[in-house]
Amino acid sequence: MVIEELYEHQQTLQKVIETLTGDIEFACKMIADCIKAGNKVLIAGNGGSAADAQHIAAELSGRFVKERRALPGIALTVDTSALTAIANDYGYDHVFSRQVEALARPDDLFIGISTSGNSQGILNAFSAATNAGCKTLGLSGRDGGKMNSICDLNIVVPANVTARIQEMHILIGHILCKAVDDLF
Repeated sequence: MVIEELYEHQQTLQKVIETLTGDIEFACKMIADCIKAGNKVLIAGNGGSAADAQHIAAELSGRFVKERRALPGIALTVDTSALTAIANDYGYDHVFSRQVEALARPDDLFIGISTSGNSQGILNAFSAATNAGCKTLGLSGRDGGKMNSICDLNIVVPANVTARIQEMHILIGHILCKAVDDLF
């Protein structure tokens, strides 16, 4: 069982290397340009993708590897008062879009994470980010879902197993953080 899991992870990584290197490089440029211009990165996802959003935001505001100044990486998944108030008043599908409306400014970067690419709350947040003038980056899997047509760049991990998709998402998140570290 263990060896099969490791081989499946390795096969997914190999597919990512073969098919997504250019997209990941472009995503690195997106986040680097955002940070260089003094803008912020807003990140959202549900479940395991929420944990990934928080992880990436923490690497920006804390540090990844290199000692550098704190950077504005904000996970929209952590304010329980906002999440529950918005869910209560507007419905769960709006918990991220309302926060994007409140926090996003032109040329900020919104990163939405959804393994299916079809999470309605994430799709609504992409719409709000676009309306605010943000750049938009998706991390998805399977066939990319509806995120394919709503973000500036949707990095679609070529896998159908949620665990494999999420493993690649955090790897891509770390690569994005490395690109930011390289600015300093």
